[in-house]
Amino acid sequence: MRLRRMRQLPDCGVARRACGFDQDEEAQWNLAMRILPGLVRRREEDVAMDGQMVQEYLGRLGVSERGPDVEFLRELQEHHLMAVPFENIDFHLGEPIRLGEHALDKVVRRNRGGTCRELNGSAFPELLRELGYRVALLGSRVFRDDGPSFPLAHTVIRVDTPRPWLVDVGFGRDGARYPLRMDARGPQHDPNGTFEFVPGPDGDLDLLRDGTPVLRIEHQPRTIDDFRHVLWWYENCPSSPFRKSLFCTRESENGRITLRGNLLTRTGKEHREKVLLIGDSEIRKAYQEHFGITLDRLPPIPCE
Repeated sequence: MRLRRMRQLPDCGVARRACGFDQDEEAQWNLAMRILPGLVRRREEDVAMDGQMVQEYLGRLGVSERGPDVEFLRELQEHHLMAVPFENIDFHLGEPIRLGEHALDKVVRRNRGGTCRELNGSAFPELLRELGYRVALLGSRVFRDDGPSFPLAHTVIRVDTPRPWLVDVGFGRDGARYPLRMDARGPQHDPNGTFEFVPGPDGDLDLLRDGTPVLRIEHQPRTIDDFRHVLWWYENCPSSPFRKSLFCTRESENGRITLRGNLLTRTGKEHREKVLLIGDSEIRKAYQEHFGITLDRLPPIPCE
């Protein structure tokens, strides 16, 4: 099944429509597929966490270690969403997006965030394994106005306790605050909305948020290497949403804080405040004050 899905990617009409491919961009996608074996051979070193890094990671999240049960998993996801931003700063600094131990170091030692490949694919699942959870990576498609995107567009985590839970700390505003039961049918209420799993094609699961599809999740486990060609596309294709937009966002106690370019937005249960930041000093202060990020240089703001 995995090989069948991988072969579909270069010729997937859904991918072309979802990403707005023109001929040049389609050529870039096909190039990524041709060099995929090379990308896998040049993969980063395996993730390695020692006890000190586990404690540093938990310290950033503001939690103390205990047994790997469902309640601790809920606490870990909630605190991760509040402490570690979903951000794409390195895409605009021209820095390569590196996975494995490099993503773990970025989150724990450099006090940064990342995208789903870094957060869901590398850093957080390794912490969960070290804490004693059974973890698997799953691929998913992201629903847009015209339907689901190409395969493996988003990386999520399944944690078995032994019941299967969807864990996602790298999806921004459309994700749940707490893990979701993947084997449950019917509404699951969450501070971020009402979520529900419904059967999808080929054994996949569609995740709805407030009645609207947001993800189509595969059932078979993946490795981080399975996502490298898609990451290459996100880094290099001009129509990649990560190249077209600069963002840094995290959850707060009552809502969300987002810096998109030089526009700072705070949302709560009953309010939304937008502030246009003027000059580099105000932007640097916002990164530091709201996300704990100190940058040697600021990323250029793309024209959206």
